[in-house]
Amino acid sequence: MTFNWCHGPSCHKSHTQDRIRGVKGSKVLRTRKVTLNQWNRNSFYSKFCSNSCYNEFANKYVDQIVAIAPRTEALETPVNVSKETVDNPYWGRQTNTKIEVDNSRSTDVG
Repeated sequence: MTFNWCHGPSCHKSHTQDRIRGVKGSKVLRTRKVTLNQWNRNSFYSKFCSNSCYNEFANKYVDQIVAIAPRTEALETPVNVSKETVDNPYWGRQTNTKIEVDNSRSTDVG
């Protein structure tokens, strides 16, 4: 199979000419096909014909999606923060904040 059907819950209800199928007297609006290609083959873009269809799906099923891998605590990334005061000719004295990941304290697993 070189395509998937769009998973948007209302894809088949959108009034666009490319969704019209059938013969006179028995026309229907049909869900769009999403052609699989190198760009979308391994991503969620291979399941949705548009951002609108993706957003409808995500909004409808968000609780079920999150239930697959619930987050019970916050994630954290160790960082080093430094501040530097500089004189800007246009804005005057400014404080720039530099944030760098502290790989020596990294807690990432996997």
